[in-house]
Amino acid sequence: MAEANGVNVGSGCEEKGPEELSQESARPGTTISRVKLFDTMVDTFIQKLVAAGRRPSGIPEKDLRSTVVPYFLQQRDALQRRVQKQEAENRQLADAVLAGRRQVEALQLQGQARRQAWQALHREQKELVAVLREPE
Repeated sequence: MAEANGVNVGSGCEEKGPEELSQESARPGTTISRVKLFDTMVDTFIQKLVAAGRRPSGIPEKDLRSTVVPYFLQQRDALQRRVQKQEAENRQLADAVLAGRRQVEALQLQGQARRQAWQALHREQKELVAVLREPE
Protein backbone atom coordinates (compact mmCIF):
# COMPACT_ATOMS: atom_id res chain seq x y z
CA MET A 1 0.00 0.00 0.00
CA ALA A 2 2.96 2.32 0.61
CA GLU A 3 3.83 2.12 -3.08
CA ALA A 4 0.43 3.37 -4.13
CA ASN A 5 0.37 6.37 -1.82
CA GLY A 6 3.08 8.27 -3.66
CA VAL A 7 1.82 7.62 -7.20
CA ASN A 8 0.19 10.41 -9.20
CA VAL A 9 -2.13 9.09 -11.87
CA GLY A 10 -2.71 12.45 -13.46
CA SER A 11 -6.45 12.26 -12.94
CA GLY A 12 -6.50 15.70 -11.37
CA CYS A 13 -7.32 14.21 -7.97
CA GLU A 14 -4.56 14.65 -5.47
CA GLU A 15 -4.53 12.30 -2.54
CA LYS A 16 -5.63 14.07 0.59
CA GLY A 17 -5.36 13.09 4.20
CA PRO A 18 -8.45 12.12 6.18
CA GLU A 19 -8.64 15.50 7.90
CA GLU A 20 -8.55 17.39 4.59
CA LEU A 21 -11.28 15.22 3.08
CA SER A 22 -13.52 15.54 6.11
CA GLN A 23 -13.04 19.31 6.17
CA GLU A 24 -13.72 19.57 2.46
CA SER A 25 -16.93 17.56 2.72
CA ALA A 26 -18.07 19.65 5.70
CA ARG A 27 -17.80 23.00 3.92
CA PRO A 28 -21.10 24.82 3.63
CA GLY A 29 -22.51 24.78 0.14
CA THR A 30 -20.84 21.48 -0.77
CA THR A 31 -23.42 19.29 -2.43
CA ILE A 32 -21.32 16.20 -3.11
CA SER A 33 -23.14 13.22 -1.68
CA ARG A 34 -21.21 10.84 0.52
CA VAL A 35 -21.88 7.97 -1.87
CA LYS A 36 -20.47 9.92 -4.82
CA LEU A 37 -17.45 10.95 -2.74
CA PHE A 38 -16.90 7.36 -1.68
CA ASP A 39 -17.16 6.11 -5.28
CA THR A 40 -14.66 8.75 -6.38
CA MET A 41 -12.25 7.74 -3.65
CA VAL A 42 -12.51 4.05 -4.55
CA ASP A 43 -11.96 4.77 -8.25
CA THR A 44 -8.95 6.94 -7.45
CA PHE A 45 -7.42 4.28 -5.20
CA ILE A 46 -7.91 1.56 -7.81
CA GLN A 47 -6.40 3.77 -10.53
CA LYS A 48 -3.36 4.37 -8.32
CA LEU A 49 -2.99 0.66 -7.61
CA VAL A 50 -3.11 -0.17 -11.31
CA ALA A 51 -0.66 2.65 -12.13
CA ALA A 52 1.71 1.38 -9.45
CA GLY A 53 1.78 -2.02 -11.12
CA ARG A 54 -0.38 -3.70 -8.53
CA ARG A 55 -3.22 -5.47 -10.22
CA PRO A 56 -6.46 -6.07 -8.38
CA SER A 57 -6.90 -9.65 -7.24
CA GLY A 58 -10.08 -10.05 -9.20
CA ILE A 59 -12.12 -10.29 -6.01
CA PRO A 60 -13.85 -6.93 -5.70
CA GLU A 61 -14.42 -7.26 -1.95
CA LYS A 62 -10.76 -8.03 -1.31
CA ASP A 63 -9.56 -5.22 -3.59
CA LEU A 64 -11.90 -2.74 -1.99
CA ARG A 65 -10.99 -3.85 1.53
CA SER A 66 -7.24 -3.63 0.87
CA THR A 67 -7.71 -0.17 -0.56
CA VAL A 68 -10.25 1.37 1.77
CA VAL A 69 -9.38 -0.10 5.18
CA PRO A 70 -6.19 1.96 5.58
CA TYR A 71 -8.16 5.09 4.75
CA PHE A 72 -10.85 4.26 7.29
CA LEU A 73 -8.18 3.57 9.90
CA GLN A 74 -6.69 7.01 9.20
CA GLN A 75 -10.16 8.54 9.48
CA ARG A 76 -10.77 6.79 12.79
CA ASP A 77 -7.42 7.96 14.17
CA ALA A 78 -8.07 11.53 13.03
CA LEU A 79 -11.52 11.48 14.63
CA GLN A 80 -10.11 10.04 17.86
CA ARG A 81 -7.51 12.83 17.99
CA ARG A 82 -10.22 15.42 17.36
CA VAL A 83 -12.43 13.93 20.10
CA GLN A 84 -9.53 13.88 22.57
CA LYS A 85 -8.72 17.49 21.75
CA GLN A 86 -12.38 18.49 22.20
CA GLU A 87 -12.62 16.59 25.49
CA ALA A 88 -9.52 18.37 26.81
CA GLU A 89 -10.98 21.73 25.79
CA ASN A 90 -14.29 20.81 27.44
CA ARG A 91 -12.46 19.91 30.67
CA GLN A 92 -10.71 23.29 30.64
CA LEU A 93 -13.99 25.09 30.05
CA ALA A 94 -15.69 23.12 32.83
CA ASP A 95 -12.87 24.07 35.22
CA ALA A 96 -13.26 27.72 34.21
CA VAL A 97 -17.02 27.55 34.83
CA LEU A 98 -16.49 26.02 38.27
CA ALA A 99 -13.92 28.68 39.13
CA GLY A 100 -16.38 31.36 38.02
CA ARG A 101 -19.12 29.85 40.17
CA ARG A 102 -16.81 29.82 43.19
CA GLN A 103 -15.95 33.45 42.54
CA VAL A 104 -19.64 34.40 42.28
CA GLU A 105 -20.36 32.57 45.53
CA ALA A 106 -17.49 34.38 47.29
CA LEU A 107 -18.75 37.73 45.99
CA GLN A 108 -22.27 36.94 47.17
CA LEU A 109 -20.98 36.11 50.64
CA GLN A 110 -18.92 39.28 50.67
CA GLY A 111 -21.93 41.35 49.61
CA GLN A 112 -24.09 39.70 52.26
CA ALA A 113 -21.47 40.43 54.97
CA ARG A 114 -21.24 44.07 53.89
CA ARG A 115 -25.03 44.42 53.92
CA GLN A 116 -25.23 42.95 57.41
CA ALA A 117 -22.45 45.28 58.60
CA TRP A 118 -24.25 48.26 57.06
CA GLN A 119 -27.54 47.24 58.69
CA ALA A 120 -25.85 46.90 62.09
CA LEU A 121 -24.20 50.31 61.65
CA HIS A 122 -27.50 51.84 60.56
CA ARG A 123 -29.28 50.41 63.63
CA GLU A 124 -26.59 51.80 65.93
CA GLN A 125 -26.85 55.18 64.22
CA LYS A 126 -30.63 55.23 64.71
CA GLU A 127 -30.24 54.31 68.36
CA LEU A 128 -27.63 57.04 68.81
CA VAL A 129 -29.86 59.62 67.13
CA ALA A 130 -32.79 58.48 69.27
CA VAL A 131 -30.70 58.80 72.42
CA LEU A 132 -29.48 62.26 71.47
CA ARG A 133 -33.01 63.50 70.76
CA GLU A 134 -34.52 62.30 74.01
CA PRO A 135 -35.37 65.12 76.36
CA GLU A 136 -33.30 65.14 79.41
